Amino acid sequence: MLFASTLNEAVQPNHATRPYPRTQGVFNQLKGVESAISGYTGGRVPSPSYEAVCSGTTGHAEAVAITFNPAVVSYAKLLDVFFTVHDPTTLNRQGADTGTQYRSAVYYHSLEQKAAVEATIAELASHFKAPIVTEVTPATTFYPAEEYHQRYYERNPTKGYCSAVVGPKILKARTKFSELLK
Repeated sequence: MLFASTLNEAVQPNHATRPYPRTQGVFNQLKGVESAISGYTGGRVPSPSYEAVCSGTTGHAEAVAITFNPAVVSYAKLLDVFFTVHDPTTLNRQGADTGTQYRSAVYYHSLEQKAAVEATIAELASHFKAPIVTEVTPATTFYPAEEYHQRYYERNPTKGYCSAVVGPKILKARTKFSELLK
């Protein structure tokens, strides 16, 4: 799930997608992305733990908060990357991971961001066999995940999930968006 912000805004927009190692690993490699932080948003419990979020009782989605420089990479391009590296057509599921914490969502910080997300979804709708179910919701408090979740792919590229799931997604993004790589 995406929570993204520009460097000259006080907020951070976030994209929610699970598992977040997939998107954090991709966004960290893009020019103009100053930071991509794994965490949780969209729930009703302050400062949730990973275990609490995974229980499905907090209402949070796993998300990546992205701070970026719009002079280098546009919000629209970040959305393009986001919709490339996860399945926006499965409700409460990403791959083998199921639960509301794995929902596809974009948390916007301005009406301009909301309009950009809605336009991107409308443009991409015909490219998928099933309807896009990505939630488009105003941003709420973002809680960074525990330290062991940060830059997980970079620290564990040979672990099973990383090599089998995250690696191919990163390769796909690196191929499609090679001009954006750091």
